[in-house]
Amino acid sequence: MIWSILLLTAVTLERLGELWLAKSNTQALMARGAIEVAAGHYPAIVVLHAAWLVGLWLLARNSALHLGWVAVFAGLQILRLWTLSTLGRRWTTRIIVVSGERLVTAGPYRLLRHPNYVVVIGEIAVLPLCFDMPLYALMFSVANAVILTIRIRAENAALSGLSHAEQA
Repeated sequence: MIWSILLLTAVTLERLGELWLAKSNTQALMARGAIEVAAGHYPAIVVLHAAWLVGLWLLARNSALHLGWVAVFAGLQILRLWTLSTLGRRWTTRIIVVSGERLVTAGPYRLLRHPNYVVVIGEIAVLPLCFDMPLYALMFSVANAVILTIRIRAENAALSGLSHAEQA
């Protein structure tokens, strides 16, 4: 069961690192005159992700791992790194808009409009499956779908403003 603890530790450290990176990037973007859009749903995202991770620590830390699902999860991490490296200092966990910036169309953004959300959707479902917790995966996937519906609508509206600014 040490492997389950190692996987949960790695995911926890990754998430903490992402929060630090997101805060740093947000501060840098705001210093350049960026604005945050649709911040009202952000606390729900934080609560969902924290509850998901804490629940996994409580319920899965002594579970055997299903290596096929671990491989799928590893593939999601490759997409995550590609997405983060493509966005660079523009990546954040909030919806931040810098007037005059162009939409990113390189990397995974050539293929998907929101590759980071593909990763998040996958992680919320797949990590519990690594521990043979399909009901947990389903419950958090449904909750995540509700929040991401709100999030993606708000982000698309904000990005639409950038797209129109590019064409003007």
